[in-house]
Amino acid sequence: MGEGFLVEIGKRVLEKRKMLRLSQEELAEKADTSKQTISMVEHGKRELSTRTIVGLAKALGMSTDYLLTGQCTNEDVLLLQQKVSGLTARQYRYLETLIWNFIDMCEEGAV
Repeated sequence: MGEGFLVEIGKRVLEKRKMLRLSQEELAEKADTSKQTISMVEHGKRELSTRTIVGLAKALGMSTDYLLTGQCTNEDVLLLQQKVSGLTARQYRYLETLIWNFIDMCEEGAV
């Protein structure tokens, strides 16, 4: 794996970890790895084993494809759909409003 490739993976891990409000220790526990591994991955300084890739993807709720390439797949859509299906009707409508507002902002070039 090239250094730039590892840095991009690290950025995705860090971004998602922060979005989930997890510490490196918490993510390490969920991914069945060490805090040092998480730190090195986030800094693009660690080659990832298959076990680490799968563990991180599962712990972060993303596909291995997204973790490795940054490209969303049907698996990512299904993971999100599973989360959304657990919302109450009120929560769903609130999320729907947020999504439509976000899309409008994107189309206006604000995001």
